Amino acid sequence: MASAIGLVLVGLLLLALGGDSIVKAASGLAQRCGASPFVAGLLLVAFGTSLPELAVNARAYAVGAQDLALGNAVGSNIANLGLTLALAALAAPLLVRTRMLAPLLLVLAVATLALIGFGLDGAISRLEGVLLLLGFVGVVVFLLRRARSEDAARQLGLSGYAVTRTALGLNLLRLLIAVVLLYVGAKFVVDAAPRLGAAWGLSPLLAGLLPVAIGTALPEAAAAIAAARRGQGDMVVGHVLGSSLFNLLVVIGGMAALRPLPLPASFVRLELPAAVALSVVLYPMLRGDMRISRGEGAVLLVAFLAWIGLEVVLVG
Repeated sequence: MASAIGLVLVGLLLLALGGDSIVKAASGLAQRCGASPFVAGLLLVAFGTSLPELAVNARAYAVGAQDLALGNAVGSNIANLGLTLALAALAAPLLVRTRMLAPLLLVLAVATLALIGFGLDGAISRLEGVLLLLGFVGVVVFLLRRARSEDAARQLGLSGYAVTRTALGLNLLRLLIAVVLLYVGAKFVVDAAPRLGAAWGLSPLLAGLLPVAIGTALPEAAAAIAAARRGQGDMVVGHVLGSSLFNLLVVIGGMAALRPLPLPASFVRLELPAAVALSVVLYPMLRGDMRISRGEGAVLLVAFLAWIGLEVVLVG
């Protein structure tokens, strides 16, 4: 088991480094191709942190470990809402001034409910997978339109996130390094996770849902804590919601579009409803005083720990 833990830890480190490198490369290449810093920053804030999780899920899918990929995608969403946001808010209250974030949370809740509906027959069909992918296109269009109605300070903040060198050679090198790091990191995690899960009495599905999902969320949580201390609450919440939508619509939708994706009954009864419940708890925090306090962060963390406890009890 020690070797499996070591492989997972090294894999997670490589994924974090690869994710950072690919975000810089994507920003530089996008701006070199004519995208404005505002558009590049917006999309990177929303979806950039999902790339390590995408690498893990793509690797798992490629080797036939669909259960691991599905568990990681859904578990990452619960960890995003219940762990990353909670730890960031406990580090420093999150001031949320970007108006499009509350509607984006509603979109996440509706998309999760749609996935529950799709899974009532035990599988997500190719057509339903395509619908999820189209939903992601709609989210991107919504973001681009709504973001331009934000005040100048918010737009400037998003533009600043994309600041990086735009030299073609440098960014192609960054991209190459990122691809290698993400590939090797994902391989280590996917190869070791089932062994680690088996040692703990977990199925591949639950291995993806608990240790892998939480592990891939930890680098994002560390970045969120640092951003919270800098007063960048909008960035923290934007990262979390964008990453969750990407996992739901692109990762799960993409897997189902390629091949009908079995959805275990437990996901319809427990895991997906848990994600909806966390969205419901979070919504008044974003719509009320537009601030996630330390106390509210504690509520999210307690809810997350309660979910883990329930999973462990049910597994036992």
